[in-house]
Amino acid sequence: MSDKTTAILTIMDHHLIIVNNILFIMQSVAKIRLADALVKILEKEGIEYIFGHPGEQILPVYQALRKSSIKHVLMRHEQGAAHAADGYARASLQPGVCIASGGPGALNMVMGVATANKDSIPLLVITGDVPNSLKGENVFQEVDINSVFEPITLHSHLIDNPEEAIGIIKKSLLTLKAGKTGPIHLNIPRDILQEEIDPSLLDESVEIGIKADWTDFNQVKGLIGKSERPLLLVGAGVLWAHAVADLCNFAEKHQIPVATTYPARGVISEDHPLSLGLLGTRGTERANHAGENADLILAVGCRLSERTQKGLGDVSIIHVNLDKTVLNGNINIQADVKEFMVKISEISTKNTDKWLDELQKQDRTHKIRTDFYETPLKPQRAIKEILDGMDDSILVNDAGSHTTWITLLMEVLEPSSLVFSGGFGPMGYGIPAAIGVSLARPLKNVVVVVGDGGFQMTSQELATIAELDLPIIICLINNQSLGIIRQWQELYYGGASQVKLENPDFVKLATAHHIKAKMVDSPGDVLVTVEDGLKLNKPLLIEIKVDENEDIPLPK
Repeated sequence: MSDKTTAILTIMDHHLIIVNNILFIMQSVAKIRLADALVKILEKEGIEYIFGHPGEQILPVYQALRKSSIKHVLMRHEQGAAHAADGYARASLQPGVCIASGGPGALNMVMGVATANKDSIPLLVITGDVPNSLKGENVFQEVDINSVFEPITLHSHLIDNPEEAIGIIKKSLLTLKAGKTGPIHLNIPRDILQEEIDPSLLDESVEIGIKADWTDFNQVKGLIGKSERPLLLVGAGVLWAHAVADLCNFAEKHQIPVATTYPARGVISEDHPLSLGLLGTRGTERANHAGENADLILAVGCRLSERTQKGLGDVSIIHVNLDKTVLNGNINIQADVKEFMVKISEISTKNTDKWLDELQKQDRTHKIRTDFYETPLKPQRAIKEILDGMDDSILVNDAGSHTTWITLLMEVLEPSSLVFSGGFGPMGYGIPAAIGVSLARPLKNVVVVVGDGGFQMTSQELATIAELDLPIIICLINNQSLGIIRQWQELYYGGASQVKLENPDFVKLATAHHIKAKMVDSPGDVLVTVEDGLKLNKPLLIEIKVDENEDIPLPK
């Protein structure tokens, strides 16, 4: 090879190196679409599942999800997506994520988002929207989504700047994990999702301002130390603060009885000597006696809703919650529940033996008769058999008359083992929520109890259950009517109207979805069928025909 040839090759090698270096530099600073950045952030935050339904305006995110480790769960309706994310959050105590397109898709999620908002469930709700360049021109499927979501979320953001979006997304996720819980809505127009940003933005850290007010804490310590008849009233905020162990340790150390709101049932096992059970409407005699006769109530992580207040007397209340808007006590502490429990753990308290002895004389369980042996099957007997047969399964509850029987008959022994929309109570919650619960807790069996009315509002999600082959036992209580509405109509409105249901063949409907199904209508058969169903490790629908004329006991 000549010297000239060698020189030419050397020059070419140098040029190749320069070109490669330029390509490397270009690749290292290559921008990425906002849709891809969003998915990368979710991955980094440990999000495992997204529940959704695709549509035109959100397709850039679905394109990004194709390359993601995050599993997308295709729900059959956007309401189901929100309920499934809600159930996932309640069962995992981590934020749930749901996604939909703009216009009809977003509006279909409203029921589920309102449900989560009422119970302060941490959801990241992502919707697409018509391109930003077309907004305000009344184009196809355009609607002011943010105005709809604003009153049912902590925040409803319209993302119109892709660079600013990264900070908003990160702060939203941080808030859901460490701040005040509830749904946060991100509405992102399709063209904004496709705009490119500098990937270095993904590495920037964010902070959220968590406000706390300890002004009256010394007064709190003094009141707790003087109390002879104290009561801990616990809400689901204890769960979201991951403070269950702190609370139970405090109660046991100082021998303070514990009552709960509905969403917090099981925070302390209801067979624990210090547990009084549910307080308020449908509360136990023991819990309501304590609420009416305590000399101090320490209400932590709860709202003090009108139903809870039904069990409270004229008593001094110390109210602790990170959400300032719900504080309603004589002394209010805006603070993280876990931090509060740590701060009061070493307080000196008075002996409570006399107080506990007084409470022991009150009933801790409701005296409900279930020993019926005739047919038609009584619904309370059916519910009792479901509860006896489900072992340590998680129970997901819908809305309807069956809800009352479960409230009165179930003893909740573990946190997050009874999943139910307490504050909003929409019919149709149970089936999609059970999907989220099953995915969040794959080592647990899941039993969902739903009425024939509520079942038909979201029964399309049987297809999702079948596709995922989730081992969910669906106990469908069939009284051929909207039972609790019929009862109210007969009591207060002169007779029943428009509550009779001409139902389909539920067994055939489940079978059409490739789900095994069985109908039972006799005492004893429900228990055996539930027990056998749990052994299948497969989806199963049990239609339980009950007495359509049986009424629920009304609260006092």
